[in-house]
Amino acid sequence: MGNKESQIKITMTIVMITSFITPFMSNAVNLAIPVISVEFGATQGMLNWIVSSFLLSTAAFLLPFGSLADRYGRKKVFFFGMILLAASSLGCALASSIFMLIGFRVIQGLASAMMLGTSMAILTSVVPPETRGRALGITAAATYIGLSCGPVIGGLISNALNWRALFYLNALMAVAVIVLTAWKLRGEWRGGACKMDSGGIALCILAQGFLLFGLTGLATGLLYQICFVLGIILLLVFFFYERKASNPLIPVESIMKNKPFVFSNLATLINYGATFGITFMLSLYLQVATGLDPAVSGMVLLIQPIIMAALSPVTGTLSDRLSPALLSAIGIGLSALGLFFFIFLTVDTPIILIILNQALIGVGYALFSSPNTNAIMSAVDEALYGVASSILGNMRVLGQSISIAIVSLITSVLIQDLSLGSPEYTDKFMISLRISFIVFAALCAFGVWASLAGKQRRLQ
Repeated sequence: MGNKESQIKITMTIVMITSFITPFMSNAVNLAIPVISVEFGATQGMLNWIVSSFLLSTAAFLLPFGSLADRYGRKKVFFFGMILLAASSLGCALASSIFMLIGFRVIQGLASAMMLGTSMAILTSVVPPETRGRALGITAAATYIGLSCGPVIGGLISNALNWRALFYLNALMAVAVIVLTAWKLRGEWRGGACKMDSGGIALCILAQGFLLFGLTGLATGLLYQICFVLGIILLLVFFFYERKASNPLIPVESIMKNKPFVFSNLATLINYGATFGITFMLSLYLQVATGLDPAVSGMVLLIQPIIMAALSPVTGTLSDRLSPALLSAIGIGLSALGLFFFIFLTVDTPIILIILNQALIGVGYALFSSPNTNAIMSAVDEALYGVASSILGNMRVLGQSISIAIVSLITSVLIQDLSLGSPEYTDKFMISLRISFIVFAALCAFGVWASLAGKQRRLQ
């Protein structure tokens, strides 16, 4: 019993640190984007790619790495992912051009795919079902603490030192996890040992890569439009290929019959698609439209993730006792309301109203995230934990990519190559912000239906 409890504690510690790193880095980089723009003289389109390149590569490789982990070992894939994260973070810190920075962000995305495709599967393999919601809530709290610290530390470091210091810090955190994993994490976890679905892996990577690349510039050129259409075609090919494959990357037939799993993942996709762009847009709004410096902007953006971190262990525990789907629906509904209020932002909106509205979205997000994750991971057998974790992570990253793609699409059309900080830029940015939040609010409202649909199917 002692060894089992020790294993649970060590696993939770490692997963909590891992859950902290990626959101911390994402939000810290968001606050540093204006500083990076000045150093490299980057256009708005290139600035968007600092975020999009990371998300695109993560999304494209999540499912393949999750499948590899189920077959060859989840700890093994996780460990090598952390090594790659440390190396790519160091590369970002040493980048001498915007193109080199984006290139290393792509490699960071690969590393993130290896981590996201395994960490939740390892945790679910170790923690017993009756306390899983609580464990997922605690790890979700670590994610939101990362979101909380990202804007503050990102703003402070960008002001006091340099944006490169953010990536040095990320590399150090990755090294700490590498040491802890090698030293303390015992055992290995696998699912089935069947033959790899090489065709499915290739189709999965190509389909998502083309689709997300096309989304980032759908309104800016024929190349992006062709890639978007090709991505959709390849997704359809991937779906029908997997239905007939003897050892599919994704067991499509069984998953499609698992309605709680399907609808909960759909709700994840919608929720992240509607909310991930908030920090990106608000960080630019606070610094460009209202003139706040990065450090103060980070403090303003702090309230939402703090509330998410404080409430997630509570909502995770609740999901062990109440309907996870119902909790998720209430949460995503509150987020939709908060996004609706952001449509009416102006350059003169009092900061206190922005903070209060972030608090509302934070409550909604906390009610959604842990219960929804519990519903997904509890809906599959242990042998599929790696695949389920990867699909969940894939929906998150796809949602994040779609969110940034929505922002990129709107800003590319309206802002184009206007100089950051010019009066024309500010006017066009405010129009872009309102349109973005209209789209986000509508998406979130649809997410309420997805969460409730999962609950209805579960009760049948």
